[in-house]
Order: sequence, then C-alpha cells, then structure tokens
Amino acid sequence: MLPAERYRDGMHGTTPYLAEGTTVGIRHYTHEDGAEFIARARESKALHQPWLFPPVNAASYASYAGRLIEDPTKAGFLVCERDGGGIAGFININNIVEGAFQCGALGYGAFAHAAGRGLMGEGLDLVVRYAFGGLGLHRLEINVQPDNAASIALARRCGFRLEGFSPEFLFIDGAWRDHERWAITADMIRT
Repeated sequence: MLPAERYRDGMHGTTPYLAEGTTVGIRHYTHEDGAEFIARARESKALHQPWLFPPVNAASYASYAGRLIEDPTKAGFLVCERDGGGIAGFININNIVEGAFQCGALGYGAFAHAAGRGLMGEGLDLVVRYAFGGLGLHRLEINVQPDNAASIALARRCGFRLEGFSPEFLFIDGAWRDHERWAITADMIRT
C-alpha cells in the first residue's frame, strides 16, 4: 500500500482526479472516454484474454460505462498516467453492499502499453484508500483465476490476503471458472 503521504485526495483540490499518487491518478469513467478505452482494449486483447473481456466497440462501451456511472452498487475508476500518457487501466468495484457488510468486489485490468510499469499497483492502492475513505467501505474482495499469475501478484503486492478457493465461481469465456478469493479490510491499510 502507498504510504499516507503519497495519497492526495482530489475531492478537495483542483486536480481532475479523485486521488493521486506519484505517477497515476484515478477518476471515474465518462462516456467521452469511449474512443480511448476501446482503442486501448483492442491493443490489449492478448494481455487480457482468457481472463477478462473489456468492451471493444462503441455500443458495448456505452453500456459498460453507463452501468458503472449510474448503478449505485458499482464504482468504476480509470487509472490515468499523470504525465499525459492517457488511460493505463481500469479498476471497478462491483456488488457494493452497504449496511452491516460494507463490502465490494474488485475487478481490474491494465492496458498493454502500461503493463509491468507499476501503474496498476499504484492505481489499486489509490482505489482501495478511496473505497475505505470516500465510499465508506470496510472490505474489498478480489476473485481471480488461479492461473492468472499477474493478477494474483498485484493483489499480493497491494496487501490483499488469500482467504480461500471457490470452485466454478464465475462464468467466463464459455465455462464456469475456479477462483481464488483475496481480500483486504480497512484495518489492514498501512499509514
């Protein structure tokens, strides 16, 4: 996790970001991001599949972004390079449950031009802090296929703990896939 002094809350300043780190900022999706998102997703097909399938055309992006923008049980974030490099990846919190649970399920993907540069780790740290602060959540979960070594490494680097295994957990790419369950709670954040 990022040390607290590297996290800057964009809600109280002039930055376009909800939160900023050293190299990236996070912000919500807009419909205007469609062309760049689609181009990056198309360039990244080999990196993403068979793990995830982000939208690669205007209609699917409009539907996807619309759900993240409008559905109160979802929060979508674009990880953007602060030096003008554009959208580096995306992190979504799905299935947000309030009340006694205060939890959400994370999904994410880097774009090929940004992969392996540490941008998603910094972005995930920012989203986790934002979720525990601005969104008031207590717990975040990541469900990842056991063979997805890059995603597991990111979860581990960002302080998530392995909590279990769920056979045939999600229907992806035509089949029910096993997943490892990783989680982090607000009290695990290093300051």
